[in-house]
Amino acid sequence: MDMSGNTRLIAHLGYPTTTFKAPMIYNPWFEEQGIDIKVVPMGVKAEDYVQLIASLFRMTNIIGALVTMPHKVSTCELVHTMSPTAQIAGACNAIRLEPDGSLRGDMFDGDGFVRGVLRKGIQVGGARALVVGSGGVGSAIAASLAAAGVDTLALFDSRAESCEEVAKRLRSHYPSLKVLTGLRNPKEFSIVVNATPLGMNAGDELPVDVSAITPGTFVGEVVMKSEITPFLQAAMKRDCQIQPGTDMLFEMIPAYMEFFGLPEVTPEALRRVAKIDY
Repeated sequence: MDMSGNTRLIAHLGYPTTTFKAPMIYNPWFEEQGIDIKVVPMGVKAEDYVQLIASLFRMTNIIGALVTMPHKVSTCELVHTMSPTAQIAGACNAIRLEPDGSLRGDMFDGDGFVRGVLRKGIQVGGARALVVGSGGVGSAIAASLAAAGVDTLALFDSRAESCEEVAKRLRSHYPSLKVLTGLRNPKEFSIVVNATPLGMNAGDELPVDVSAITPGTFVGEVVMKSEITPFLQAAMKRDCQIQPGTDMLFEMIPAYMEFFGLPEVTPEALRRVAKIDY
């Protein structure tokens, strides 16, 4: 479907845009369904983000925005209301323009990740999980794992204060949850998640010492530059079940659609028409 004067837009905000996969999933689906909406990648650096948001949502044909690195945390200061999930995560990956002109923030990274884990038959309730990275996506995954009933949740980030902030919010909302901070050793965890940008650039170190991962551990990834990142490759050699970053994306899109008031869709239908490349 060609763009027209009636086309409505969903901005995809982040930097750099070279790793964006969402437009290659949403847009083929919209075209097949005859829906006159386009997801448009818009590269914006952190120092320009506040100014862009103020201008972007003055457009009359904007529905909302998908938000990715490095703007998920800073978005919380720019929206007027947030869902409870976004409040716990301290981050937003979606913005919706409300009828009264206000902005509503929500967070679906964690839900997408956990939906993918459960779909693969992994036991989350009572599990011990390690999440490396306490930024926007890591905090969201931690919040959703807590909501899904993990017994123990360990957080690690190179910025110790980020871990402590997320841990404080988790303990407040889930008093019975065992929350550990500052741990990076994956031994004795049944779920290990890379929620850092490590793997986006050639030569990046691995987020954890893979040799310490117990064979059979479920290993998840958020980086989408390649489907099977070096971290996942190393985990597979340890006989681990894996989840690529794109699985999280396919699983969260149905929730995005509901958030934006758009027709329902399943991950399977999206995979059928997606045109992802690497």
